[in-house]
Parts: sequence; structure tokens; C-alpha cells
Amino acid sequence: MFDLRAIQKAIHLEKVGGWLFSSFQHRDPLSESILELDRTSKNTRPWYYIVYPEGSPTKIVHAIEKGILHHLPGETFLYDSRNTLIQLFQREVFPKAQRLACQFSPTLRILSFLDHGTALLLEECGFSLVSAASLLQRFRGVLSDEMVKAHKRATMHLYEIVERTWGFISQQITHGYSLYEGEVQQYILQELENRKLISHSPPIVACGTHSGNPHYSPQGNGSPLEPNQVIQLDLWAKEEGEFGTYADISWVGFTGATPPSSLTDVFSTLTEARDRTIRYIQQRLESGRTVSGKEVDAFCRSFLSEAGFGQALKHRTGHGIDRELHGFGVNLDSVEFPDDRYLLEGSCFSIEPGLYFQDFGMRTEVNAYVWEGQLHVTGPFRQTTLLKF
Repeated sequence: MFDLRAIQKAIHLEKVGGWLFSSFQHRDPLSESILELDRTSKNTRPWYYIVYPEGSPTKIVHAIEKGILHHLPGETFLYDSRNTLIQLFQREVFPKAQRLACQFSPTLRILSFLDHGTALLLEECGFSLVSAASLLQRFRGVLSDEMVKAHKRATMHLYEIVERTWGFISQQITHGYSLYEGEVQQYILQELENRKLISHSPPIVACGTHSGNPHYSPQGNGSPLEPNQVIQLDLWAKEEGEFGTYADISWVGFTGATPPSSLTDVFSTLTEARDRTIRYIQQRLESGRTVSGKEVDAFCRSFLSEAGFGQALKHRTGHGIDRELHGFGVNLDSVEFPDDRYLLEGSCFSIEPGLYFQDFGMRTEVNAYVWEGQLHVTGPFRQTTLLKF
């Protein structure tokens, strides 16, 4: 449900004059999602919706599509030319908000929908433009109490599914039956369906050299699971409904009884990196200091690099989690899409250091959230040794 008060609270906390939402030919799905617009409606002319920290929003729409924002609160102004549009911005918006937050960021591409032409028009009108990244974090990227509960329930389901899945794999292989990556993937999908969980894409089941690809997806049945291989399981899901919030975990197994030290040493380093990162966040929060996603990633990355694994790093330490798997909250990232935003109250994110080599790869993933100033790691326990038969 469209929540004007929550948007205004975010604007107030970030101390900007207003938040601009706009779209043309449905090119900004983020603005349309927040305003709950029908993405099948006709949108042949740009529309603009400006929300201020308090008071009534402003709607600026084209004369031939004047009803496109009819369901939203605020006064409507019509334009039919570029000159009229500029005059409306200068007369109706500029006196209320000289600094506008917009959907763009030089690093966070997930929210960069403002086109350069619109940016130039707004600057011509005299506005100072700032990124809406922090507003989106406050509005969409932090969890409510109900969302925390939903996230924890989803996590428990995933832990149970991992246990059942490993039992299935172990039974099939130890009894000499053939088993393929795609069959394991289908087993997990059936477990999700049985528990009425939804997922936007199938889980990762990657064995052998495939585990060295962080986003591997089996084609058809994929490859057979052979004895004495690394197998990476990565699964994510959420409950249906308004408060449904994703959980996302990764576990690593070995299809044998005694993993070689070359594997156990790498996994031990990964779990140490994960746990050191958790403690780093906990200590910063408990001391009352802020900590950014960029700082957390740099800390974890530094440990793995100093351990001699810098060349095996292929991705960030973690991503924001909310109603979306890769959500609008803070990412633990200092390299790919550096995120200067802080871990706020209600922030939820993955902690998933991974190392990838020519013959195999490994990733251990847990989820955590900030609540009442403390870091809470979701799930009954963390993986400390490789799954094995």
C-alpha cells in the first residue's frame, strides 16, 4: 500500500527538500513500484511526482495523460510543452524544494533510472540533484518487526531444506545411484513448493569445477555428482504476502568421507573470514559507532587477501535483503558497487565470502540484521565444517 508518511519520514531524516519520482514509457520501474502504478497503463509522456518532508505532494502530468497519477494525493498541474513544464517546476516546486533526491547513483546501478535529459532539465530549472540511495534504504531497505519475523521463518525453512537435501544426496550416491545437479535442484524446488515459499529463480547446485562459477546454473540435468567432489548449494526464498522477506544461505559439501586438506584449509579460511566479519560489525555497533557496507567489505576482503587468496575473490561480501533478494538496503561492497551507506536499524544483508579457483569454488553464506542496535545472525547455527558422507 502506498505510504506517503513513510516516504516523508525518509525525506525528513535525510534532510533533502523533496523526492522526485518520474517515468516515461515505463522506464523507471522503481518509481512506479513505490507509487503503485499500473505498469500496463499508457505512458507516452513523462510524469513527475514530488514529495516533500511535509505537506501535500505535487503532481505534474501531460495534458493528454492527466489521469495517470489520479490515485495519488497532491495537487495536479498540467503541461503541454517544454516551456510550460519548466515554468511549473520553477513556480510550483522550486520554492518548496531546491534540493531534489532522484533515482540515480554513480555506484548503485540497481536504482539508476533517472535519464540524463531529465537531469539536465531539472538543473536548468535551478535544482540541485542528489542521489535517492539513502532514502530508498530507509523506505524500502530496512525491515519492520513483521518482516524480521518472516525473514527468520524463511531462514529456518532453508536450514531444514539444506539438511534434507544433503541427506538425499548422501543416500543416492552412497547407494551407487546416479544423481545430477538438475535433479538436486528440482528436489530443492519441490521442498520450497511444499513449504509454500516463493523464489524468483532456481537455487544453485554446482559440483566439481562448476562450483568455481558463483552464478552457475545447470542446463537441463547438468552434470552428474561424482564421488569426492566439492558441491555448492545456494538457495533463497521468502513467504508469500505483504511481509514476505527473503532469506539466502549457502552451504558447501564434499561427496565423500574425508575431504583433502587443500579443501578443508580453504573452507576454514572462509569461515574465519565470515566470523571475523560478524565480530567486526558487532563491535562497531556495540561501541555506538556507525559502519558502512563499504567498510565491512574492505575488512573481509583485507583478511582474505592477507591470507593469500586475493586473486580468488570474485564478488562482494554481501548484499542487501528485504522483500527483494538483492534489495534496496546496504550492500557489503567496496569494489564492485561501493556502498557508503550505513548499516541502519532494520538493515538486513548477507555475509557470504567466497573463493573461486580453476578446479573448485566455495562460498559460506549467512544472513544478519541490525535490531535495537545489535547485530543478529539469522539461523540456528553457522556451517563450520564441510558437509560430507
